[in-house]
Amino acid sequence: MWTWPVGIVGVALYVVVFYQTKLYGDMGLQVVYIILSIYGWHQWLHGGAQRAALPVSRVTTREISILGVVAVAGAWLLGELLYRNTDASIPYLDSALVSASLVAQWMMTRKQLECWLVWIAADIAYVGMFFYKELYLTAFLYGVFTVLAVMGYREWKASLMSTTA
Repeated sequence: MWTWPVGIVGVALYVVVFYQTKLYGDMGLQVVYIILSIYGWHQWLHGGAQRAALPVSRVTTREISILGVVAVAGAWLLGELLYRNTDASIPYLDSALVSASLVAQWMMTRKQLECWLVWIAADIAYVGMFFYKELYLTAFLYGVFTVLAVMGYREWKASLMSTTA
């Protein structure tokens, strides 16, 4: 549960880093992360049945379809906005990763197992982008995030299997 408030502090620091490196999509994403982190923190504490802790669940086919459309549309719209209106260095890759990250974060606030698969894919792509931008420590951090996402997937899958068994 403490990852939510600690995460908020880390996210706030990255607003500055991404502004300085002209990754405006990721800068804006950090602001959204702060909002979603507050929501997720509340959901995890009180989002379950009768305001109990929220259990791990699976994403439905309908939800994943909607989230997929939102991710693609969001990536395109943000990419166009960044390309046409800013000096963003890699607007379409930045926007695609922002969009995927928003979907993963939303799924995480709902404690849906598949969020970790989206995080793994996004984090791997982020490592490449940050190497390209010569943000080597951030690339390393996202490599660590990838490992943590694999661990999170395994842990949540075990939790889900124990509650459905």
